[in-house]
Amino acid sequence: MTEAVQPREITTELGSRPSFTVVTPVFNMKDHLQQTIDSVLRNLRPGDQYFVVDGGSTDGTVDIIKAYAPKLTGWVSERDRGYADAIHKGFARATAELLCWINCGDLLLPGALDRAGAILNDRRVDFIFGDDFYIDEEGRVISYSRGYVNADLGAIMLFGGWTPLQDACFWRRALYQRIGGIDVSLAYAADYDLFLRMALQASVAYAPVAFSAFRRHPGQKSISGSNAYRRERTAVRRRELARLDQHAIVKKLSSLWYWVTVRWRIHVTQKSWRREDLKGTSIQDLECRVYWPPRG
Repeated sequence: MTEAVQPREITTELGSRPSFTVVTPVFNMKDHLQQTIDSVLRNLRPGDQYFVVDGGSTDGTVDIIKAYAPKLTGWVSERDRGYADAIHKGFARATAELLCWINCGDLLLPGALDRAGAILNDRRVDFIFGDDFYIDEEGRVISYSRGYVNADLGAIMLFGGWTPLQDACFWRRALYQRIGGIDVSLAYAADYDLFLRMALQASVAYAPVAFSAFRRHPGQKSISGSNAYRRERTAVRRRELARLDQHAIVKKLSSLWYWVTVRWRIHVTQKSWRREDLKGTSIQDLECRVYWPPRG
């Protein structure tokens, strides 16, 4: 079952936290890489690790990585099979207790790792997911995005095809290893597949905190590869549904119920969560904290 952390439970002073390994996959995105790296570096504490894994960029990305090399735990630039392969390479070198990845262009908000580590430590769960901001190419807020779902995460992912906000997810390395890690054969829906397998086998909590910012930009896979993403996600769901020991009728009824739940969330509830008052705000002026419900 998915636990929901209440806002009042995460406003106390933060203490020590377990160490993190953060991975950033990148390919030909030099314009946004520096901001992403800076956002991660300001979150790191002694004992944390940060790997930047480049897929063989030719646009100057490698020059930026080299400039930051003394501050990174490690980096590589070589041809790979896609973002899942890059993430796999980074996590294969991880020794920290906790893991996350932040794609090039996206940002960790100040205090994100401290807050995520404290929640994982305090709640004694394996996997948490939270909220984020959608931002434009100039780093201005487009909208606020809540990761909240009034359902078990594994069930709503499996039956409804929903997925938590990737950049606002954090988990234990032991869980990642237990479920076999990320599937490098998936070109588009590797995040959905990984989070689904973890949610089905882990203790999970939703944290009502904005941990990160997701940047909308031309060419990103969530836009240009949306049809391919849906095909891979459907194949993953069919695989996991086939493994589920339930009658076919029960599976169909569950799928219908969660399909309605997800559509309601997308078309009705989510519209009231966008924090229109923050639209246009520079993401540099915001930090990791509770943004819903609005203060005051």
